[in-house]
Amino acid sequence: MALLDEPATTPTALVGEAPPSPAGPISEEELAGLAAPPEVPLPGALQVLRFSQRQIEFVFGGRRRLGDVFRFHGPVPGRPVLTAHPDHVRSIFTAKVEHVPTLTSESPLRPVVGPNSVLTANGPRHLRQRKLLLPPFHGEAIAQYREMITEAAEREIARWPVGRPLALAPRMQAITLDVIMAGIFGIEGKPSPGTPEFGLRQATRQLVQASTWPVYGLVELMNLGNDEPIGFTKAGLRILDGFTFSVIKRRRAAADLEERRDILSLLLQARTEEGEPLTDQELRDELLTLVLAGHETTANQLAWTWERLTRTPAAHERLLDAVREGDDAAASAEVDAVLHESMRSRPVIPVIGRRVQAPWQLGRYGVPAGTPISMSILLVHHREDVYPDPFSFRPERWHDAKPGTYSWLPFGGGTRRCLGAALAMAEMRVVLRAMAQRLDLEAVDPEPERAVHRNVTMIPRHGARVVVRRRL
Repeated sequence: MALLDEPATTPTALVGEAPPSPAGPISEEELAGLAAPPEVPLPGALQVLRFSQRQIEFVFGGRRRLGDVFRFHGPVPGRPVLTAHPDHVRSIFTAKVEHVPTLTSESPLRPVVGPNSVLTANGPRHLRQRKLLLPPFHGEAIAQYREMITEAAEREIARWPVGRPLALAPRMQAITLDVIMAGIFGIEGKPSPGTPEFGLRQATRQLVQASTWPVYGLVELMNLGNDEPIGFTKAGLRILDGFTFSVIKRRRAAADLEERRDILSLLLQARTEEGEPLTDQELRDELLTLVLAGHETTANQLAWTWERLTRTPAAHERLLDAVREGDDAAASAEVDAVLHESMRSRPVIPVIGRRVQAPWQLGRYGVPAGTPISMSILLVHHREDVYPDPFSFRPERWHDAKPGTYSWLPFGGGTRRCLGAALAMAEMRVVLRAMAQRLDLEAVDPEPERAVHRNVTMIPRHGARVVVRRRL
C-alpha cells in the first residue's frame, strides 16, 4: 500500500491550521494529572526494524490507530514519543536550547560525522560551532555560488541521453557534488588524478554510493550507541578522512588563503570569541557534515521533485509554461511553489527529534523529563486540517500562501534550523529551472516510486527513473 498516495479527500488546495493543542514544559504536579501516550503494540525489536526500514507505513499506521501522539521503540534509547502536531513542534523549537538537546547526538550519524559537528553537538559547543559556520552561508556568499551551480547543472544536463531511461538521483548527485566540492573545498572542475582533492571527490562519491546498498541499513544499526564507527563504516571513513586531512593541510599552507572564499578557507581563518582556531579534527567533522547534509539531501529532493512532476501532468505543464514563456517573476514563483510542494509531500528528512530535559505536555498527554520526542515531518506535512488534499501533489496550494514555521519543516527549525537551507534552495531553484527550460521528461513507469530509507533520509526506491523525450 502506497500510503503517500492515498486518494484525495478534499477538493481545495489552501494551507490551513491545525486545532490548538497545549504543549510545552510543565511541572511534576501537572504531569501527574495527564495521561501517558498510547504505545505501539508490537515487540520492541520489530518496531525498531520497521521504523528504520519502513518508516512511512509505521508512522501513518501509528497515527491512524493511536492518534497524533504515541510511544514506540525507536533507534535511540528511551522509547521515543512521536508527535504530529504543529503546536507540539512549536513548543520544542521555541524552548531554551538546554531543555531540548538534539537526538542526532545519539543517532548512527554521531560516529560518522563526529562529536564536534554542528549536527551532533549540544549546548555551548553547538552554539559555538553554529556561530563559526554562519558567515559562509549568508546572502552575499550564496549569490557567488549561483554561477557555479548553473555551470554544473548545464554541464551535467548536456550529457543525458535522449530516449533511454535514466535515474535522476545519481545525476542530481553529480551536480550537487560539483557544487559541494567547489563551494566547500574550493575544488573547481575535475581535480588531477593522484591529488588529495581527486581522492576526496572519489571517496565521497563512493561512500555515498555504498550507502545505497540494501545491506547498509544493518551497517547503520551496528553503529547505534557507539562513539566511533565500526565495520564497513570505519573502513570507508578511514579512506575519506585521509584525503580530507591532506586537503586541510595543503589549504593551511596556501599562500592565497586569505583571498579564498570557499568554506574550508573561511573556516581556517575563523576564530572563536576566545581567539581560538578550529582544530583539524573539528574542521573534518564540520566539513563531512556539510558534505553529507548538503550533497545527498539536495540531490534526492530534486529527484523527488521530478518523480512527482512527471506523474502530475497539470503541475508539470504549468511549470514548463512558466519557465519557457520568459516572464522571470512568474517562472520564479512557480519554481518556488513546486519546490515547496515537493519538500512538503516528499521530505528527504522525514523525522527530527529532541530529548526534553523537563516534563513536557503534548496535548492531552504528558511525558517525564528525559523523554526523547520525535517530530514526524511526514505526518505534519500530511495533516488534512493544515494541507487539504494532502496526498496529492498540488504546487498551486503555495500560490497564495507561505510555508508555516511549525507546519513546513524540511529544514527543521529553531536554533537547529539547517545552516545550508539558503544554499540548498538556491541550488534546487537553479537546477529545476534549467531542467524545465531544456528537457521534456517522462516517467519510465506510471506508478509512483516507493520511498526507501537510507541513513536519516527518505529517497525514491529507483532514483526517480525518467526518459528524456526531447532536448530543447
